[in-house]
Amino acid sequence: MNTLLGRRTRVLAAITATAGLALVSACTSTDDGGSGSKTAAGGVEVVKAGQLTTCTHLPYPPFQSEVDGKVQGFDVSLIDLVAKDLGVKQVIRDTPFENFKTGAFLNSGGCDLAAAGMTITEERKKNVDFSDPYFNATQAVLVDKKSGVNSLADVKAKNVKLGAQAQTTGEEYVQKKGFDAVSFESSDAVLNGLRTGQVKAVVIDYPVVQGWLKTKANADAFKVVDNLNTGEQYGFTVKKGNTKLLAAINKAITDAKADGTYKKLYEKWIGPYDASAASPSAS
Repeated sequence: MNTLLGRRTRVLAAITATAGLALVSACTSTDDGGSGSKTAAGGVEVVKAGQLTTCTHLPYPPFQSEVDGKVQGFDVSLIDLVAKDLGVKQVIRDTPFENFKTGAFLNSGGCDLAAAGMTITEERKKNVDFSDPYFNATQAVLVDKKSGVNSLADVKAKNVKLGAQAQTTGEEYVQKKGFDAVSFESSDAVLNGLRTGQVKAVVIDYPVVQGWLKTKANADAFKVVDNLNTGEQYGFTVKKGNTKLLAAINKAITDAKADGTYKKLYEKWIGPYDASAASPSAS
Protein backbone atom coordinates (compact mmCIF):
# COMPACT_ATOMS: atom_id res chain seq x y z
CA MET A 1 0.00 0.00 0.00
CA ASN A 2 1.23 3.49 -0.83
CA THR A 3 1.68 5.06 2.61
CA LEU A 4 1.44 8.53 1.07
CA LEU A 5 -2.26 7.95 0.50
CA GLY A 6 -2.82 7.28 4.18
CA ARG A 7 -1.57 10.61 5.45
CA ARG A 8 -3.94 12.88 7.29
CA THR A 9 -3.47 16.57 7.91
CA ARG A 10 -5.01 18.48 10.77
CA VAL A 11 -4.91 22.19 11.44
CA LEU A 12 -4.38 22.82 15.13
CA ALA A 13 -4.83 26.10 16.96
CA ALA A 14 -3.76 26.83 20.52
CA ILE A 15 -6.38 28.65 22.56
CA THR A 16 -5.47 30.05 25.96
CA ALA A 17 -8.33 29.66 28.44
CA THR A 18 -8.64 29.56 32.20
CA ALA A 19 -8.76 25.79 32.04
CA GLY A 20 -5.44 25.66 30.19
CA LEU A 21 -4.47 24.93 26.62
CA ALA A 22 -7.22 23.69 24.33
CA LEU A 23 -6.74 22.43 20.82
CA VAL A 24 -9.13 23.02 17.95
CA SER A 25 -8.78 20.83 14.90
CA ALA A 26 -10.22 21.12 11.42
CA CYS A 27 -9.54 19.19 8.23
CA THR A 28 -7.54 20.81 5.48
CA SER A 29 -5.69 19.66 2.39
CA THR A 30 -1.92 19.47 2.30
CA ASP A 31 -1.95 22.07 -0.50
CA ASP A 32 -3.41 24.85 1.63
CA GLY A 33 -1.37 27.81 2.87
CA GLY A 34 0.83 28.13 -0.19
CA SER A 35 0.38 31.90 -0.63
CA GLY A 36 1.98 34.75 1.27
CA SER A 37 5.30 34.99 3.05
CA LYS A 38 7.10 31.81 4.05
CA THR A 39 9.08 33.67 6.70
CA ALA A 40 7.69 33.52 10.22
CA ALA A 41 8.66 35.61 13.25
CA GLY A 42 12.37 35.66 14.00
CA GLY A 43 13.25 35.04 10.37
CA VAL A 44 12.30 31.36 10.59
CA GLU A 45 11.60 29.90 7.14
CA VAL A 46 8.57 27.59 6.93
CA VAL A 47 7.66 25.20 4.12
CA LYS A 48 4.15 26.67 3.79
CA ALA A 49 3.12 30.24 4.47
CA GLY A 50 1.31 30.89 7.73
CA GLN A 51 1.84 27.45 9.21
CA LEU A 52 4.33 25.28 11.04
CA THR A 53 4.08 21.84 9.46
CA THR A 54 4.76 18.99 11.88
CA CYS A 55 5.34 15.39 10.85
CA THR A 56 4.25 12.76 13.36
CA HIS A 57 3.19 9.12 13.43
CA LEU A 58 -0.26 8.38 14.84
CA PRO A 59 -1.27 7.11 17.24
CA TYR A 60 1.21 7.52 20.07
CA PRO A 61 -0.72 8.63 23.15
CA PRO A 62 -0.15 10.56 25.34
CA PHE A 63 2.25 12.40 23.00
CA GLN A 64 0.03 12.52 19.94
CA SER A 65 -3.19 10.80 18.99
CA GLU A 66 -6.39 11.52 17.12
CA VAL A 67 -9.58 11.60 19.17
CA ASP A 68 -12.90 12.63 17.62
CA GLY A 69 -11.09 14.15 14.66
CA LYS A 70 -8.68 16.16 16.79
CA VAL A 71 -4.95 15.48 16.94
CA GLN A 72 -3.80 16.20 20.46
CA GLY A 73 -1.23 15.29 23.08
CA PHE A 74 1.87 16.40 24.95
CA ASP A 75 4.07 16.84 21.86
CA VAL A 76 1.27 18.66 20.04
CA SER A 77 0.84 21.11 22.92
CA LEU A 78 4.56 21.86 23.14
CA ILE A 79 4.85 22.54 19.41
CA ASP A 80 1.75 24.73 19.61
CA LEU A 81 3.88 26.95 21.88
CA VAL A 82 6.53 27.16 19.15
CA ALA A 83 3.91 28.02 16.53
CA LYS A 84 2.45 30.72 18.76
CA ASP A 85 5.89 32.31 19.21
CA LEU A 86 6.36 32.28 15.43
CA GLY A 87 2.95 33.81 14.78
CA VAL A 88 1.68 30.83 12.75
CA LYS A 89 -0.63 27.82 13.25
CA GLN A 90 0.53 24.25 13.63
CA VAL A 91 -0.51 21.74 10.95
CA ILE A 92 0.14 18.04 11.53
CA ARG A 93 0.90 15.37 8.92
CA ASP A 94 0.63 11.69 9.80
CA THR A 95 3.63 9.93 8.22
CA PRO A 96 5.44 6.56 8.53
CA PHE A 97 7.73 6.34 11.56
CA GLU A 98 10.72 5.11 9.56
CA ASN A 99 10.95 8.53 7.90
CA PHE A 100 11.90 10.09 11.22
CA LYS A 101 15.16 8.16 11.26
CA THR A 102 16.15 9.33 7.79
CA GLY A 103 14.68 12.83 7.90
CA ALA A 104 13.04 12.13 4.54
CA PHE A 105 10.07 14.49 4.90
CA LEU A 106 12.23 17.23 6.39
CA ASN A 107 14.73 17.02 3.55
CA SER A 108 12.04 16.96 0.86
CA GLY A 109 10.28 20.02 2.27
CA GLY A 110 7.22 18.08 3.36
CA CYS A 111 7.51 19.22 6.98
CA ASP A 112 9.28 21.85 9.06
CA LEU A 113 9.88 19.55 12.02
CA ALA A 114 9.09 16.12 13.39
CA ALA A 115 7.48 15.47 16.76
CA ALA A 116 6.85 11.82 17.53
CA GLY A 117 8.12 10.94 20.99
CA MET A 118 11.44 10.23 19.28
CA THR A 119 14.52 9.18 21.22
CA ILE A 120 17.73 11.11 20.54
CA THR A 121 20.42 8.76 19.24
CA GLU A 122 23.81 9.27 17.63
CA GLU A 123 22.69 7.32 14.58
CA ARG A 124 19.66 9.56 14.03
CA LYS A 125 21.79 12.69 14.54
CA LYS A 126 23.56 11.83 11.29
CA ASN A 127 20.36 12.63 9.37
CA VAL A 128 18.55 15.29 11.42
CA ASP A 129 19.23 17.97 14.02
CA PHE A 130 17.63 17.41 17.42
CA SER A 131 16.24 19.98 19.79
CA ASP A 132 17.23 20.07 23.41
CA PRO A 133 15.81 17.05 25.24
CA TYR A 134 12.27 17.72 26.41
CA PHE A 135 11.47 14.40 28.09
CA ASN A 136 13.40 11.64 29.86
CA ALA A 137 11.83 8.28 29.07
CA THR A 138 12.11 4.75 30.37
CA GLN A 139 10.89 1.49 28.87
CA ALA A 140 8.23 -0.50 30.70
CA VAL A 141 7.70 -4.25 30.62
CA LEU A 142 3.93 -4.68 30.59
CA VAL A 143 2.44 -8.15 30.96
CA ASP A 144 -0.80 -10.04 31.21
CA LYS A 145 -1.39 -10.67 34.92
CA LYS A 146 -2.13 -14.33 34.13
CA SER A 147 1.25 -14.83 32.42
CA GLY A 148 3.19 -15.53 35.60
CA VAL A 149 5.86 -13.07 34.43
CA ASN A 150 7.38 -10.73 37.03
CA SER A 151 10.37 -9.30 35.17
CA LEU A 152 12.03 -9.06 31.76
CA ALA A 153 14.24 -11.96 32.79
CA ASP A 154 11.09 -14.02 33.40
CA VAL A 155 9.95 -13.32 29.83
CA LYS A 156 13.02 -15.13 28.55
CA ALA A 157 13.15 -17.83 31.23
CA LYS A 158 9.50 -18.79 30.70
CA ASN A 159 9.68 -18.44 26.90
CA VAL A 160 6.84 -15.90 26.88
CA LYS A 161 6.06 -14.26 23.55
CA LEU A 162 7.20 -10.61 23.66
CA GLY A 163 6.04 -7.68 21.52
CA ALA A 164 7.49 -4.25 20.69
CA GLN A 165 6.88 -1.41 18.23
CA ALA A 166 8.86 -1.71 15.00
CA GLN A 167 11.72 0.71 14.33
CA THR A 168 11.83 1.93 17.94
CA THR A 169 14.51 1.95 20.61
CA GLY A 170 12.37 -0.43 22.64
CA GLU A 171 12.56 -3.01 19.88
CA GLU A 172 16.30 -2.40 19.48
CA TYR A 173 16.80 -2.85 23.22
CA VAL A 174 15.12 -6.26 23.43
CA GLN A 175 16.81 -7.44 20.23
CA LYS A 176 20.20 -6.63 21.78
CA LYS A 177 19.13 -8.64 24.82
CA GLY A 178 18.55 -11.66 22.57
CA PHE A 179 14.75 -11.55 22.29
CA ASP A 180 12.97 -12.43 19.07
CA ALA A 181 10.18 -9.92 19.60
CA VAL A 182 7.00 -9.70 17.54
CA SER A 183 7.03 -6.34 15.72
CA PHE A 184 3.93 -4.15 15.64
CA GLU A 185 3.38 -1.09 13.44
CA SER A 186 2.31 1.35 16.20
CA SER A 187 2.05 1.66 19.97
CA ASP A 188 -1.70 1.04 19.73
CA ALA A 189 -1.02 -2.15 17.78
CA VAL A 190 1.49 -3.29 20.43
CA LEU A 191 -1.04 -2.81 23.22
CA ASN A 192 -3.82 -4.41 21.20
CA GLY A 193 -1.55 -7.39 20.58
CA LEU A 194 -1.17 -7.75 24.34
CA ARG A 195 -4.89 -7.27 24.94
CA THR A 196 -5.88 -9.91 22.38
CA GLY A 197 -3.27 -12.45 23.47
CA GLN A 198 -1.03 -12.30 20.41
CA VAL A 199 1.76 -11.68 22.91
CA LYS A 200 1.84 -12.01 26.70
CA ALA A 201 4.35 -9.24 27.37
CA VAL A 202 5.49 -6.04 25.66
CA VAL A 203 8.30 -3.54 26.02
CA ILE A 204 7.07 -0.03 25.36
CA ASP A 205 7.72 3.53 26.54
CA TYR A 206 6.52 3.95 30.11
CA PRO A 207 4.53 7.18 29.51
CA VAL A 208 2.42 5.29 26.96
CA VAL A 209 1.73 2.61 29.57
CA GLN A 210 0.80 5.23 32.18
CA GLY A 211 -1.99 6.52 29.99
CA TRP A 212 -3.15 3.06 28.93
CA LEU A 213 -3.45 1.78 32.49
CA LYS A 214 -5.75 4.66 33.44
CA THR A 215 -8.55 2.54 31.99
CA LYS A 216 -9.84 0.22 34.71
CA ALA A 217 -10.26 -2.77 32.41
CA ASN A 218 -6.63 -2.51 31.36
CA ALA A 219 -5.38 -2.02 34.92
CA ASP A 220 -7.38 -5.06 36.07
CA ALA A 221 -5.86 -7.36 33.45
CA PHE A 222 -2.31 -6.07 32.94
CA LYS A 223 0.58 -4.81 35.06
CA VAL A 224 4.05 -3.28 34.79
CA VAL A 225 6.66 -5.71 36.10
CA ASP A 226 9.86 -3.92 35.09
CA ASN A 227 10.96 -0.38 34.36
CA LEU A 228 14.07 -0.26 32.19
CA ASN A 229 16.12 2.91 32.61
CA THR A 230 17.71 3.01 29.18
CA GLY A 231 18.86 6.64 29.46
CA GLU A 232 16.54 7.69 26.63
CA GLN A 233 15.61 11.31 25.99
CA TYR A 234 13.05 12.60 23.52
CA GLY A 235 13.77 15.44 21.13
CA PHE A 236 12.06 17.22 18.27
CA THR A 237 13.89 17.20 14.94
CA VAL A 238 14.48 19.64 12.08
CA LYS A 239 16.33 19.44 8.80
CA LYS A 240 20.08 19.57 9.34
CA GLY A 241 21.29 23.16 9.42
CA ASN A 242 17.88 24.70 10.21
CA THR A 243 19.35 26.65 13.12
CA LYS A 244 16.67 29.34 13.42
CA LEU A 245 13.79 26.90 13.82
CA LEU A 246 15.87 24.79 16.18
CA ALA A 247 16.54 27.87 18.33
CA ALA A 248 12.82 28.70 18.38
CA ILE A 249 11.95 25.18 19.52
CA ASN A 250 14.60 25.22 22.24
CA LYS A 251 13.40 28.61 23.47
CA ALA A 252 9.80 27.38 23.71
CA ILE A 253 10.90 24.32 25.71
CA THR A 254 13.02 26.44 28.07
CA ASP A 255 10.27 29.04 28.56
CA ALA A 256 7.62 26.36 29.19
CA LYS A 257 9.75 24.77 31.91
CA ALA A 258 10.49 28.16 33.49
CA ASP A 259 6.93 29.52 33.61
CA GLY A 260 5.13 26.34 34.69
CA THR A 261 3.48 25.60 31.35
CA TYR A 262 5.49 22.39 30.92
CA LYS A 263 4.29 21.09 34.29
CA LYS A 264 0.66 21.89 33.44
CA LEU A 265 0.89 20.11 30.10
CA TYR A 266 2.64 17.13 31.68
CA GLU A 267 -0.14 16.76 34.25
CA LYS A 268 -2.81 17.15 31.58
CA TRP A 269 -1.48 14.58 29.14
CA ILE A 270 0.75 12.20 31.11
CA GLY A 271 -0.17 12.19 34.79
CA PRO A 272 1.28 13.27 38.14
CA TYR A 273 4.29 15.48 37.48
CA ASP A 274 7.69 13.81 37.64
CA ALA A 275 10.40 16.47 37.74
CA SER A 276 13.06 13.95 36.69
CA ALA A 277 11.24 13.46 33.39
CA ALA A 278 11.72 17.15 32.56
CA SER A 279 15.40 17.25 33.55
CA PRO A 280 17.78 18.18 30.72
CA SER A 281 19.91 15.19 31.66
CA ALA A 282 18.76 11.61 31.75
CA SER A 283 18.59 10.23 35.27
